[in-house]
Amino acid sequence: MTTEEQYKSFILNCTTSPKSVNNYSDFKRINETIAKIKGVDSFDIYSCVHTKELQDIIDSLNNNEEFKQYEKTGSYQYSNALKTYMRFLCAKEIFSNEAKKVKTPSNLTLQQIYYGAPGTGKSKTIKDLTFGEDVIRTTFHPDSDYASFVGTYKPITEEVVLRDCYGKKVIDEETNEVVKEERIAYKFIPQAFLEAYVEAWKKLGSSKKQYLIIEEINRGNCAQIFGDLFQLLDRNEYGFSDYPIVADKDMQKYLEKEFAGWEITNKDEINQLYGEANMVNLIMKGERLVLPSNLYIWATMNTSDQSLFPIDSAFKRRWDWKYVPIREGRDKETNVPLNWYINTGDKQYKWWSFISKVNELIGSLTNSEDKQLGYFFCKAKDGEIDADLFVSKVIFYLWNDVFKDYGFDDKDFQDEEGKILSFDRFYEDKNGKTNVDIAIVEQFLENLGVEDFFSDEGEEEDSEDSYEKESDWNLNNNNNSNSNSYDYTKYRVNGSSELLGKGRMALAVMEYLVNDKKETYSEILSDISRIINSKTDRIVIKVEDYPLWKEKYKNDKGKRWYDDYPLTTIDNVKFYFTTQWGKGNIQAILHLARTKGCTVESVK
Repeated sequence: MTTEEQYKSFILNCTTSPKSVNNYSDFKRINETIAKIKGVDSFDIYSCVHTKELQDIIDSLNNNEEFKQYEKTGSYQYSNALKTYMRFLCAKEIFSNEAKKVKTPSNLTLQQIYYGAPGTGKSKTIKDLTFGEDVIRTTFHPDSDYASFVGTYKPITEEVVLRDCYGKKVIDEETNEVVKEERIAYKFIPQAFLEAYVEAWKKLGSSKKQYLIIEEINRGNCAQIFGDLFQLLDRNEYGFSDYPIVADKDMQKYLEKEFAGWEITNKDEINQLYGEANMVNLIMKGERLVLPSNLYIWATMNTSDQSLFPIDSAFKRRWDWKYVPIREGRDKETNVPLNWYINTGDKQYKWWSFISKVNELIGSLTNSEDKQLGYFFCKAKDGEIDADLFVSKVIFYLWNDVFKDYGFDDKDFQDEEGKILSFDRFYEDKNGKTNVDIAIVEQFLENLGVEDFFSDEGEEEDSEDSYEKESDWNLNNNNNSNSNSYDYTKYRVNGSSELLGKGRMALAVMEYLVNDKKETYSEILSDISRIINSKTDRIVIKVEDYPLWKEKYKNDKGKRWYDDYPLTTIDNVKFYFTTQWGKGNIQAILHLARTKGCTVESVK
């Protein structure tokens, strides 16, 4: 056995009080001698908590003639006592150094709740942070309880051998096989907590993390669901529960079976955390419950649901809280705005503009942020939120969960004649069918002052100068600004002497992909969907599909396509390219150009 192993063995057989390690009368004589050497009234050897400090004391005693005489007459009992205490301190220092190996990483919080308005991306944030990790997920709801979170006995069907009244197996005469039947039996079934708990302990020695994700934590009664597990949420500096609890008999049986034959590394260090030589054994037998340092419990909470089951302050203190603010959705890879839009059929409105405007209204009416909407409240398809989805999900939420308690007297809820825009008015009956009333949807969006997604300002003009002004106006109009000033930034593409406006610059980049990079039409679509995250038929359109598009969007009066300048890909597909760009899309085009080797220089 090495010296280090001896120290470990020694400390595991010691209690937490160092005074019980050695004979107090021996140390009393030592204390008196040291006091004389130091010239003080009294001294306590137990004030030495480091081996170096104790060694200095021992050296001073060995140089003291009076102490040497005590040693001879006492058969060196004082030196032996000091050696024993030195072993104690060495063992503590060894444990302290090794315990650092199981200390939880400082950049990750073991227990945290992501909270904010609905649709802010709380679940998505956790999903991104735990990508590639082992995750067990559950959702709290009003009927959730301890059994559904931890585990309980449940009836199950199992296949058993059929026996006759004498206990003998029944044999099928035709097949000569033993006959089996299904019977109902009761078995302990673990739920999310126990599953994560077991997996975490089994991973402890491999430095792998285990995540338990609780969605909508405040939609359940946390005090009822956690029960005595609440005590486990107090973690020490090493990430383990400060206060172990005793598991009930059913849970003990399950855990003992799950941990049978399992060995935990660093078990000596874990035992010492609790001052017990067999704490890990108790954990492996299921007799004690302790959260390991690699078990991360993260949760989400919608602030709009906080009145469902209030969380008491004692429970809150056991968690770190991460606020997820309302902000514009951005592409994870390029960080450009997602540019979602509401499509009423003949007009398009910027989704982020709507979110901003309606949240201002919610704040002014409710004096609270609890009911506001996040960017991902509605899930767009190819960047588009159609009128049906907008009314059935967004308007329904606003009218039934937000505004109903505050009335609809505000002018934003009235039509041009001053009549209230009640929820039923968002639908109309025609020929026995119920459809969304587009006019009412547009009325509400116009009342809020939501910006158009694409400009419908003015008729098409032929001159390049008028086009550049229109393109620059679109740029400002799509940038949450009411300014009519133009942005006259020009661009030089691939070293050309010609200075281009934003629309022509984007077209030049597309020409580069078609003519220089020889990309197919499907590759072009892939490029666009990757950087823009919008419907591709709002960016490029096949020449053959253009007549149908013009009929569908006949009210789209602005210059929409380079319909006099078709491009042809290497796979012989002719298409038009859009003329209308917002600021975020321009940045996306510049990013695309860089990744494809196309040089774009901006000139103010």
